[in-house]
Amino acid sequence: MNTVLNEPKANASSSDVKKTFPVLEMTCAACAVSVESTLKHTPGVHDAGVNYANQSAWVDYDPATVTPEGLQTALRAMGYDIIIDTEDPNEANEVQREAQQKHYDALKKRTIWAVILSIPIVLIGMVFMDGSDRAIPFGNYIMMGLAAPVVFWLGRSYFANAWKQARHGKANMDTLVALSTGIAFLFSAFTTLNPDFWISRGQHPHVYFEAAAVIIAFISLGKLLEERAKSNTTSAIKKLMSLQPDTVRLVDGETERDVPIATVRVGNVLVVRPGERIPVDGDVQTGASFVDESMISGEPIPVEKTAGTKVFAGTINQKGSFRFRADKVGADTVLARIIRTVQEAQGSKAPVQRLVDKIAGIFVPVVLGIALLTFGVWMLIGGDNALTTALLTSVTVLIIACPCALGLATPTAIMVGVGKGAETNILIKDAESLELGYRVNAVVLDKTGTLTEGKPVVTDLHWLVSANEQAGLASILYALETQSEHPLAQAVVAHLTSTNVAGVAMDRFESITGHGVKGDHSGNTYIVGNRSLLLKQGISPDEALEQQADLFYKAAKTVVFFADQQRVLAIVAIADPIKNTSRKAVDMLQRRGIEVYLLTGDNAQTAAAVAGQVGIRQYRAEVLPAEKAAFVQELQAQGKVVAMVGDGINDAQALAQADVSMAMGKGSDIAMDVAKMTLITSDLTRVSMALHLSRKTVQTIRQNLFWAFIYNLIGIPIAAGVLYPAFGFLLNPMIAGAAMALSSVSVVSNSLRLRSIKL
Repeated sequence: MNTVLNEPKANASSSDVKKTFPVLEMTCAACAVSVESTLKHTPGVHDAGVNYANQSAWVDYDPATVTPEGLQTALRAMGYDIIIDTEDPNEANEVQREAQQKHYDALKKRTIWAVILSIPIVLIGMVFMDGSDRAIPFGNYIMMGLAAPVVFWLGRSYFANAWKQARHGKANMDTLVALSTGIAFLFSAFTTLNPDFWISRGQHPHVYFEAAAVIIAFISLGKLLEERAKSNTTSAIKKLMSLQPDTVRLVDGETERDVPIATVRVGNVLVVRPGERIPVDGDVQTGASFVDESMISGEPIPVEKTAGTKVFAGTINQKGSFRFRADKVGADTVLARIIRTVQEAQGSKAPVQRLVDKIAGIFVPVVLGIALLTFGVWMLIGGDNALTTALLTSVTVLIIACPCALGLATPTAIMVGVGKGAETNILIKDAESLELGYRVNAVVLDKTGTLTEGKPVVTDLHWLVSANEQAGLASILYALETQSEHPLAQAVVAHLTSTNVAGVAMDRFESITGHGVKGDHSGNTYIVGNRSLLLKQGISPDEALEQQADLFYKAAKTVVFFADQQRVLAIVAIADPIKNTSRKAVDMLQRRGIEVYLLTGDNAQTAAAVAGQVGIRQYRAEVLPAEKAAFVQELQAQGKVVAMVGDGINDAQALAQADVSMAMGKGSDIAMDVAKMTLITSDLTRVSMALHLSRKTVQTIRQNLFWAFIYNLIGIPIAAGVLYPAFGFLLNPMIAGAAMALSSVSVVSNSLRLRSIKL
């Protein structure tokens, strides 16, 4: 990963950077809290966050004070590690995957041997136990000999990690496992070697070798299943990464040769053959083909590519072949940015996770306290078997407590939810927006490019001057519109270009946000814009012109006026077709009980016509960019949770103000930078899908947290022996170990169900 985000905090200098590092050796949620605490207390670090589910940490630090090597040293002292040796995100991820695979293989081997060695221990301890008619000679010694390698060799990682934590005054799940199994084994070993100690006191010399061994076996098995399930939560990232080929065909002079994709540089000319994936972003130089860009645009129809057109990494070439010049490579490609956004979102924390982290941070010390309290109480009320009962119950408390289920409850659901969104062309930037989306009860839609295609075309150009004047004025109109960035201006330019109009040099140009443009030529001032701009300049259209404009408005067309200081020179009618999915999208939102609003800078008649066609009952026309943000604020003041959907620079303020912001993927870079979600498609039904995904994700988080809390709230008192006075029931430590292992697996498995939901 090792991705530079360059997001300096307000209290940090401009030279500060924010990086994400893959983390190694984290085994539980308390480990994640420990890593985060260590990073935050490292000199030079302003802020840090750790995600246990995807094993990553982001750090906002001052590179003049601390280096990645310094961060690594601080974590290694605690028994953890980060990958810092590469700036290539793919290489860093590959190193982490290799380390995780090596860890998984070693864990699998240890688990298999722990199970194999535990089986005879259980048989001897449960069937051929000492003191029974079927007791075998030296049974306790055989169990001790088999249990020792299970606990201290196959389970050595729990003791090593617990010691590293203890050296720094910290504790985690490994501490609980090491204490419980170590105490159980040492007590049993003492009893085996000194049975007369108990017999002389009138008590049977009980041993718990089977409990110590089976606990290690069960917890190792649970960890194995958890690792396997967690790897499935990153399936969306793996799919995205697989879209980029490993090798490319480079044009080298007169020859072509295959080279690794990592060696490609900007300016290289590459060859793409039929059926191949395009490796990097670039511009077609020669040749022609059709390219499937559905992974970026969401559109199923292949796009024609000829000389001068852009191609994007990860998209699939169809039957043709072409050469293109690499424009963006490595981490700069569109595909790399999508992968990075998904990774950052999966690693971000939902607000509820902050509370869970606080609980996980104190969980282990609290459990240790409960275990000591349990031991003390049973020593007072346990009677003849006080010591053995106290030992059994306190060990069971240590075993059954599970901080991992709490730690995994939120991040695994977020990871799967974000991945599911990416697979359906919904790019989610952070966990907070995904968690908040389910509460949205008002959606504000922009018109141009959101409800409409965003491809306006001029349908009518109605001149109000003589034919002799039209040619010169058309050149001035062309010159004004070429300097405007508004999509309607581009439609006018395209229309005039098709009639071979050439521009003139303007003496002055001014863009009037939300109204139009203004410019001077040869001592005269000209304006192009809406009716309000016309009135501002003191120009009133006559009745005939108003009637003509009204006809255009009723046909859902936008009217642009072209005037000089005294009169209107021409009116331009521009149509922007409504998307096929807009009516369905509005209907889907309204059926969910969500209020839908239309905001547009267009006039009231056009706004009413568009709103009527898509089924929107509430709309506002002639709205300026700042007024869009004010309208969102107005809805929020009424207690509504507002989602804003837009695509242009003029929507940026409203997107920033909204509780949940969504940008259309074909919109401006500014809109996509501000928005917390980007719809990588022109299909507006993805808005409803995104909100539905949020609801399902939040439901999964709540289910996970409920079961994680309930498990611990019920399991710990039972383990402490609270049922013994009434029912004579004490929980077997082996059963506690199995329950603890399965609690984490069940939480991850529940999160994985999100992958199969229908949006």
